[in-house]
Amino acid sequence: MLNLRVRPALCHVVEPVADALLRLKVHPDALTIAGTVGVVLGALLLFARGLFLAGTVVVALCVLTDLLDGAMARKGGTAGPFGAWLDSTCDRVADAAIFSGLVLWLTGAGEDRVLAAVALFCLVAGSVVSYAKARAEGLGLTCNVGLAERAERVIVVLVATGLTGLGVDLALTVGLWLLAVATAVTVVQRLVEVRRQAALVA
Repeated sequence: MLNLRVRPALCHVVEPVADALLRLKVHPDALTIAGTVGVVLGALLLFARGLFLAGTVVVALCVLTDLLDGAMARKGGTAGPFGAWLDSTCDRVADAAIFSGLVLWLTGAGEDRVLAAVALFCLVAGSVVSYAKARAEGLGLTCNVGLAERAERVIVVLVATGLTGLGVDLALTVGLWLLAVATAVTVVQRLVEVRRQAALVA
């Protein structure tokens, strides 16, 4: 799982920035909301118009707030249930905006309804992946398995859009199909894992 590998490596960059923002009296929840608004605007205003390189830069920078707000909450002693809930909810909003922007482009000037359907599938299946984990944890189980968690999904789609913006024509097609398959596999992996754990406690 990429979360476990990438986050520790980024700590050396994230920690000083988090410290600086705390000195400026920025609240972690405000950063969470600001980052989400940035992703939504970048995706719906840029991706939807086919401005993939600019959209990728804007969305990627705003997605990084997902690392900063958690570090700020821990350092500032404000970590709690509401912050965790807000962060997860905003993640869903950001994901919806990214794929909605792509769907708007593909059903409009992009003129590729099949790929638009694939992008829509990625959005829906990604929501199922997140819900499966949340519901399992609500039942006292764990569900930390899967080929494509949120970090992986966001990286794949941003690499695809970024390469498309640089003129690599097939990047978006390959990226979305790859993501659709990986996300579907993750749903099945989580189903199997939760069924296994449920059988043990039955």
